[in-house]
Amino acid sequence: MVSLGEPVIFAVSDSIGETAELVARAAAVQFNSGHVEIRRYPFVTDLEYAREVIEEARKLKNCAIVCTIVLPEIRKSLVELAEANNIPIIDIMGPMMDIVSKITSARPKLEPGLVRKIDEDYFKKIEAIEFAVKYDDGKDPRGLAKADVVLVGVSRTSKTPLSMYLAHKRLKVANLPLVPEVSPPEELFQLPPGTVIGLTINPEILYRIRRERLKALGLSSDATYASMERILKELEYADGIMKKIGCPRIDVSNKAVEEVAARILEIIRRGED
Repeated sequence: MVSLGEPVIFAVSDSIGETAELVARAAAVQFNSGHVEIRRYPFVTDLEYAREVIEEARKLKNCAIVCTIVLPEIRKSLVELAEANNIPIIDIMGPMMDIVSKITSARPKLEPGLVRKIDEDYFKKIEAIEFAVKYDDGKDPRGLAKADVVLVGVSRTSKTPLSMYLAHKRLKVANLPLVPEVSPPEELFQLPPGTVIGLTINPEILYRIRRERLKALGLSSDATYASMERILKELEYADGIMKKIGCPRIDVSNKAVEEVAARILEIIRRGED
C-alpha cells in the first residue's frame, strides 16, 4: 500500500481563521486512526495569496482545504483553483450565507471578521459594566485612575444610572459622591483634564427627590438627609470641589438619563478633537 503521508487540513479564511480551524478540529477529533495536522491561513483577502495556499497544498499528497471566506471573488477563485488541482475543498461560508440570505431576504455585508468584531464589542461592554459596578459610589478610589470618565456630585444626581448607561456605550465609568464630612481622595485631583464631570441639580428638585426616596425606604421624610439646609450645604460643598478640579458641569434637573448621557458623550468627543 502506498503511503499518502500525514493528512493535513488547510484552514483558510479572509479573517483570523478561527472558525475554519475549529470546524476542522471538530471533524478530525472524530477519527482515531491517526493524527491530522491543521494549518491555519488567515487573512486570505487577495487572489495572489489564494494561489499561494493552493501551491502549498499541491506539494502534499494527502490534504484538504476548509474555508470560511466571506469575499465572494476570493472564495470562488480558491474553490476553482482547488478543484482544478484535485484538492478536496469544503466551502463553509458560501452555502451558509446563501441560506441566510434566502430566509431573511437581505444581502450580506461581505465584511471579513465581523463575528470577531461583534464579540470584541460585547466583551468590552461586559468589562465596562463590571467596572461601573466595582467602582460605584466611591467604593474604591483606585478605580478613578483607571476610568474613562469619573462622575462626581451629591447623592441623588443620577450618578449610578449614568454610569451603567455609559457602560453600555463601552465606557469605563467610576462615580464618587461628594459629602461635606468626607474629603475626596487625592486621586480625584490628579486625573487628566476632561476625565471628571460634575453633576449639579436644582435644590428644590433635589429636596423633592430625597423626600420621595426616604418614603420609598419607609423612613421619615423629616430626616436631615432631605432637609433644605442640608441640601444647600452639600451643593455648596460640591460646587467648591468642582471649581477646584475645573471640570465641566451638567445640570441634571428634570433631565432623563439618556439626555444627560448624550451631553457627557458630547463633552468627551469634544475633548478628543
